[in-house]
Amino acid sequence: MSLRRGFHCFVWGSLAALLYAGPTNLDRDVKAAAAQPVTDALHAQSVVAVVRPEVAAARPDTDIVLAQSAPEFAEPAFKLAAVTSPDASVSLPKVTAPEPLDECPLAQDCIDQYLWSLYVRARKIDTIKVEERFNVTIKNKKGKKRTVTKTRTKIVDEDFTWKDPDAADKRGMSMQEYVIGGMERSFRLKLYQLMRAADDAGLAPGITSAFRDDYRQSIASGKKAASDSSYHGGSRRGGYGHGLAADVVSTKGATRAERWITTDLLWKWIDERGAQYGIGRPYLDRDPPHIAPMDGNEYIVKRGVNGKRAGS
Repeated sequence: MSLRRGFHCFVWGSLAALLYAGPTNLDRDVKAAAAQPVTDALHAQSVVAVVRPEVAAARPDTDIVLAQSAPEFAEPAFKLAAVTSPDASVSLPKVTAPEPLDECPLAQDCIDQYLWSLYVRARKIDTIKVEERFNVTIKNKKGKKRTVTKTRTKIVDEDFTWKDPDAADKRGMSMQEYVIGGMERSFRLKLYQLMRAADDAGLAPGITSAFRDDYRQSIASGKKAASDSSYHGGSRRGGYGHGLAADVVSTKGATRAERWITTDLLWKWIDERGAQYGIGRPYLDRDPPHIAPMDGNEYIVKRGVNGKRAGS
């Protein structure tokens, strides 16, 4: 009997122990399971935080998915820096003139690009003289009236921006190809050297006109040579590729009055320094912006022996 009682006590004691230990361990496991996502989330965020930028840039989608899938239980200790800052701006390429004077002489593309930049920056506005005819009625000594025609000269502004594009279009050329490419290569080199020196002197030279074919010359205003005889490139002078003249002004100054002053300084500077580069103004104040090579026929004819000496 006592043995049976002892066995019952052992069974009921073991069962009680199991009943007591079961909920305790279950509760501990539940708590551990609940705590596990926090640890994993922190671990996931830490991984994102310490990934090197170059690696993140190579696989940005993977890191973004990891970061977004992790519960936000706590702020990560470190944050991954963005590869490109939000306010970063995209720098557009800048076209600049060649720097040293001696790097360009043998590179025709370099020379042409610089001369084209001078053409682009110069306003195509000029003051020209226009002759106007008008009728007046006069009386003679006997009191008789008669109508006569008189001529007067007016100074007017002209915007000739449209003329070179029109001429280039007729030849099926780009503007640069027409305006700059139409000049003789040897003259382009001299012109480049002169204009670079003027630029370095702070005179900001610009080109208002370079090559002009017969058509372009025919629509030019003011005093001018015959359409086929212009040294800018008339057919009688050799045509395209043989232009030996250009018109230059200064682009320095906020107003037109200021640019007139700096332009006059540029022309005087060319008169003083142009011989060093083999270029001068054959007509002086009769056609002040017009420049040409001193060893060319135009300069020699208009300036005589001085032109021959300068070109020799």
